[in-house]
Amino acid sequence: MLNRQIYRLFTMTSEVLILAAVFLGIAALYSSVGHAGASGYLATMALLGMAPATMRPTALALNLIVATLATYRFWRAGWTRWDQLLPFALASVPLAYLGGRVHLPVPGYRALVGVALLCSAALLIWRARGGESALAERTLQVPWPAAVGSGAVIGLFSGLTGTGGGIFLSPLLLFTGWAGPRGAAGLAAPFIWVNSLAGLIGVQWAANSLPAELPWLAAAVLAGGWLGTALGLQRLPARSLLWALSAVLLIAGGKLLLHA
Repeated sequence: MLNRQIYRLFTMTSEVLILAAVFLGIAALYSSVGHAGASGYLATMALLGMAPATMRPTALALNLIVATLATYRFWRAGWTRWDQLLPFALASVPLAYLGGRVHLPVPGYRALVGVALLCSAALLIWRARGGESALAERTLQVPWPAAVGSGAVIGLFSGLTGTGGGIFLSPLLLFTGWAGPRGAAGLAAPFIWVNSLAGLIGVQWAANSLPAELPWLAAAVLAGGWLGTALGLQRLPARSLLWALSAVLLIAGGKLLLHA
């Protein structure tokens, strides 16, 4: 009996360490472009078969940690304009909270997260092919009605799926020409932070729980965020990692849609 308990404890510890190592890599990759990694965490947890009730609050909690660091470092580097964050956040924060409070049926949740992961994969593939490099840095000038409207849609979807919304905001900024790569990263980080906080409050209100392994995972993403933001500010390429992560997101998103 004792040997069986020791074996079980060893197995659980090994799984947590492996998960923490994967999350460290995800946080490093995502934070290099001002993101916090929620879609990557969701993909990994989906592949491991974790319960949706655990996936959403865990992703949001880890998002807060990485987004805090990314916000600070991109702001210190001069890439964050708080006045431009306001119109996006006005509508996104309350709707992220409401989205977090919604308790979706498991098939509906899987379908939403699956679509989110596939969209994330498409963005990462675009970046891996060098589409972002053609965009010059520019001064962010966003029309208020467009910012409020898009912030509302992104906020609701981020609360429903357990993402901070940056994975959807960044391509919007880049495709519309409202920001260049670093400007988009400087705005995405605080946007993710406010939406993740609102979504997490809503999720916890809905009686979901955080896993006991969260401290280990939090330490891992903090280390990854520190590394990733340093790489991002120096514009070091991560094309091969983007391709690899795109494959993971495609597999996880497809799996969720097939089981929705």
